[in-house]
Amino acid sequence: MSQAFTLPPELSDREQIAANLHAFVMKALPGKRLKVTVEESRKERSSQQCRYLNGVAYKLLGDATGYERDDISEYLCGSYFGWKDKRMPGQRIAQVPIRTTTTDADGKRAVLSKQEFAEYVDFVQRFGAKHGVFIPDPE
Repeated sequence: MSQAFTLPPELSDREQIAANLHAFVMKALPGKRLKVTVEESRKERSSQQCRYLNGVAYKLLGDATGYERDDISEYLCGSYFGWKDKRMPGQRIAQVPIRTTTTDADGKRAVLSKQEFAEYVDFVQRFGAKHGVFIPDPE
């Protein structure tokens, strides 16, 4: 059982929502321990932005280079966010992106905001242009 409560920045509006949150917590899962997490509310990238990245930008780069979508995504995320070493079986070390558009440096779900995602798409477009692949702007 989970429930999300988003509190607006205005103090007067927060009080009623906080009261609803309190009531929910007090009645949720009687007799069980609860974990309550508070985090900043951010507008995540939209599904339309995600479709554009995968269906237009990555597809055009894949068609031009012959690489698979996952390989292009990994390379571009690493180029944009940086790389880290990952221990692999057989005492190998692989270079992997520090983060992706959906996970943070610890591998936890942390979807980019709309603005952060737009900045990443700009990077992907510039990368394509440097390699002779025109990636049109999103509509």
